[in-house]
Amino acid sequence: MTRPLLTAVAAVFVLCRGPAWAEAQAPSPATLLDLPAALRLAAERDPTLRAAAHEVAASDAAVDQAGRLPNPELAYLREGQRAGTRTTTVQINQPLELGGKRQARIALANGALDVARGELALRRQALRADVTLAYYTVLAAQERQRLAQAAADLAARSLGAADIRVAAGKVSPIEAGKARLAQAEAQAALGRATAELAIARTRLAAFIGARADEPLASADAAALPDPGPLAPLLDRAADGPALLLARRQVVYQQAQTDVAKSARVPDVTLTIGSQRDDQLARRQAVVGIAVPLPLFDRNGGNVVAASERAAKARAELEAAQRDVTADATTAWLRYRQARDEALLMQNGVVADAASVHALTLKGYEYGKFAFLDVLDAQRTLFAARSRLLDAMLDAWRAHADLARLTGALTTE
Repeated sequence: MTRPLLTAVAAVFVLCRGPAWAEAQAPSPATLLDLPAALRLAAERDPTLRAAAHEVAASDAAVDQAGRLPNPELAYLREGQRAGTRTTTVQINQPLELGGKRQARIALANGALDVARGELALRRQALRADVTLAYYTVLAAQERQRLAQAAADLAARSLGAADIRVAAGKVSPIEAGKARLAQAEAQAALGRATAELAIARTRLAAFIGARADEPLASADAAALPDPGPLAPLLDRAADGPALLLARRQVVYQQAQTDVAKSARVPDVTLTIGSQRDDQLARRQAVVGIAVPLPLFDRNGGNVVAASERAAKARAELEAAQRDVTADATTAWLRYRQARDEALLMQNGVVADAASVHALTLKGYEYGKFAFLDVLDAQRTLFAARSRLLDAMLDAWRAHADLARLTGALTTE
């Protein structure tokens, strides 16, 4: 066997050793960026999380403000300008809220706080799902770039083997031309894979910063977690952040309705003071009460508007429940199909394609196969590994959708 052919065969077996090859090609663990670290970095620097946290703090302060009683009013009144004939009055006016306004206001503020907390939880979970998907997109692109590099190296070695056989007069120069074309295609695929990796890293860097340029651990279909049965997942989705926020919106809008209804009851203003009459040279107490007469405005329009918005929130909750159930079921089916395909490709198809390619390349050296057979076996091998990466990325995309809906991640 000629030396270039020996080198090519050895390259094929090194390429197809599965996890052992991945360990040999992967960087040292000290330089790897794992998913928990990426999630932590994203949570530390994400401005939308900070904005949601500020809204929670503001809503919490609003709860304290909602419980405050109305301030009293100090009033001074003087009637007349001449000394000895004028009257001066000093009084304190204290509004008294009736109709449960204060309790309704506190309930509304608490509802707004719950909504703000729900939006923070939803944003946090969405960020975790987005970072998870971005992380595994980089991982898949990284593996695809490694695969394209291996294919380019193998194509170059195959070209060397073809040139030797042409120089020995064993095959037509056309085969060398085919080998050069295969090498050019491999180089073009390497360029595309390199560009896709750069794009994926840019997306991840938007979440976690400059550390997105660091290498990641090698992809392994066995790392895909078992999705489990659908029923428990739907139960988790029913308590997930999206539906939790929708339920809190219903409570908040109902609190708005209660506030509007309480405003229909007029408040009373109690007046206590002292009046001095210079002409009579005496001081007397002043006690009064003021009650608005709800003749023209009973806040009916606001009550109807708030009631309609509460009904809207309930309808949106029903729609969200329907959508979450459908989306979670779809994502679960997608994930299970992609995971099964990835495991099948990794445990069977890729290994078989590697064996066929190695035997074809060895037979080519003895003249049992044409170079076209070698190219077909090579394309089959790298297509199988590329399909494996596609299946794994599809699985992680579906897994990210499940995490977004259920509020639970199993990747840490």
